[in-house]
Amino acid sequence: MNKALLVSDAAHFRVDYEINPYMHTEVQPDQAAAVAEHEGIIAAHRAAGRRIEYVASAPECPDMVFTANSALVRGDRAVLGTPPPERKAEMPYFQEWLINHDFEVLEAPYPFSGQGDALACGDLLLAGYGQRTDRRMHAVLARELGYEVVPLRTVSPRWYDLDLAVAVVEPGRTLAYCPEALDEPSRHRLRGLGMDLIEVCVEEAARFALNLVGDGTTVTMTKGAPRLAAALRARGLRVVELDTTELAKGGGGVRCTALTLDNPLPARS
Repeated sequence: MNKALLVSDAAHFRVDYEINPYMHTEVQPDQAAAVAEHEGIIAAHRAAGRRIEYVASAPECPDMVFTANSALVRGDRAVLGTPPPERKAEMPYFQEWLINHDFEVLEAPYPFSGQGDALACGDLLLAGYGQRTDRRMHAVLARELGYEVVPLRTVSPRWYDLDLAVAVVEPGRTLAYCPEALDEPSRHRLRGLGMDLIEVCVEEAARFALNLVGDGTTVTMTKGAPRLAAALRARGLRVVELDTTELAKGGGGVRCTALTLDNPLPARS
C-alpha cells in the first residue's frame, strides 16, 4: 500500500476560511514556496518508487491540495468524503476523477473526513471520530469496504483528523501515535492490536509529525520531528524529511496531500 497515490497541486492554495485551529486568514502561505513544497513531496514519492496520479486543482478550491479528505479507496471502490461546507466544491472534481478511472463511487450518508479519519492497516481500518467524522460511518466503511474497524476518538479540534494523531508506518507491524491526542479507550484499543507502537510527543505531533506516508520501506514525513525520525530509522526504515511550513498554514502535511489508491483487498482464506 501507499505505492499508488492521487495528488492535486498547490496552484490555488490559500487560507480563505478557518476550519481547523491551524488556519488563520491573516496568515497567508507564500504561494511559490507552497508550490515548491508540494512539488518536493511528489518528487520524494516518485524517488521512493510510488506511482502518482493527478487531478488538477480548481481556482475556487483553495484546499484541494489536501486530497486525502476526498475519499477512502479500497480495491475498485471509493467512499467519498463529506468535508466541511467550505470544501464541498472540491468533491465533484474528485468524484469525476474516480469514476473516470473505473472506481465504483459511493456516497457517505454521514459526516466523513475521508482518508483523514480512516487509516488502512491491512484488513484493519483505524477509524477516527469525535471531530469531523460521525461514528456511524464506521459501520458503513466496514460493510462497503470489508474492513475490521478499530474506532479511535481524538480528544480536541487540535487533532481534527486522525491522521494528525496516528500513523500507519508498516501495515500490520508498526504504528506511531500521540497518546495525549486519543481518549483512554482508544489508547487501550491500539495497545491491544499487538503491533509495535511508537509514542510521539505532543510537540512533534502538533508539527504534523504523524502526518506521514509509509510503505514499509520508506517513510516520507515533515521536518521538525527528530525523535520520531530517529525512532523510524532505528527500525531500519528509510526516512525522508521535507519542509511543509507553508502547507501547514492550511492545517496539513505530507499525508494530507495524498489519497492512497492501492489499499489491498481482504486476503483470501
